[in-house]
Amino acid sequence: MIPFDEKYCLDTFRRLLAVDSTTGQYEEIQKLLCAILDELGYPYNVARKGGVIADLGGEGNALCLTAHVDDIGLMVRHVNGDGTLNVCPVGGLYPFYCVTENVRVYTRDGKVYTGTVCRTPNSIHVTEEELRAVLPDFRTNVCVVLDADTRSAEETKALGVDTGDVIALEPRMTVSGGYIKSRFIDDKACAALLLALLKGMKESGKTPGRKVYAYFAVYEEIGHGTVVLPRDVEDMIAIDIAPTGPDQNSDERKVSIFAKDSRYPYHWDLTSELRAAAIRAGIPFVMDIFTPHYGTDCDPVITAGYDVRHGAIGPGTANSHGYERTHMEGLKATHDLLAAYLEL
Repeated sequence: MIPFDEKYCLDTFRRLLAVDSTTGQYEEIQKLLCAILDELGYPYNVARKGGVIADLGGEGNALCLTAHVDDIGLMVRHVNGDGTLNVCPVGGLYPFYCVTENVRVYTRDGKVYTGTVCRTPNSIHVTEEELRAVLPDFRTNVCVVLDADTRSAEETKALGVDTGDVIALEPRMTVSGGYIKSRFIDDKACAALLLALLKGMKESGKTPGRKVYAYFAVYEEIGHGTVVLPRDVEDMIAIDIAPTGPDQNSDERKVSIFAKDSRYPYHWDLTSELRAAAIRAGIPFVMDIFTPHYGTDCDPVITAGYDVRHGAIGPGTANSHGYERTHMEGLKATHDLLAAYLEL
């Protein structure tokens, strides 16, 4: 089996995290992906709406592996009278998971400003009762405060900041005892392990026994990441996080094989093939179901009417859509299951 290059995976994860890519803001992350694929020596195509599809070689019965590189984030809804920013979420970002986070605001004319997501009011020493009694809400009591000397809407707009500007959250990645803590493990860590698999394939000289594509999508967090597939694709496997929690089997040190998400059951035969591959190779895995608020890039493909079998796997991950945590063993197990399934 192709060995898992842990260092390359982590280094690539850091490279991906270094490029802000709130859904819709895909140009720079797409350029980075193209550069990485050039380094690895794989041909690729770029989708018109955004996203990169690499050709991994092989013949017949085409399989598409997909991981996404867009992040949840914020967008400026309007500029408040005091110069702060009223914001709305892009993707499934909840205010309690981002209050106090540092951010970068990207304007339409190419400027970048730093700031912080704050409660309003924001000091427990002054307004303790209000802070304790009311949950944070983007519509009423959460704003972004810019690191700029601005105290009015006019002063903020003079900086070039206005409605529709994109706001990216600081990832804050760290590794300790094999545990990886960061925003956007969903799904840049999975994209990194997929790129590690591509690197291992190239270095080993192995070619998959079937046609394989790697699709790096940029709209998964809003539900339409991979709806433009190569015509010959017959099977599709999404690599995405497996949220941990009450009533879940997922484990940060294992790969989860998805039986069902909030929309559909995954294809019985393909899911069974993945399970059999994990058993044959001795890979630590669990089967799990994710409801009521979870889906992968397989779902819009099925909704769009593609005649494909679909499956999904991924590392157990805690604190989904917040400051997430997984383990290197979970990433390795996911990588190894892909390699085992492809018999690499």
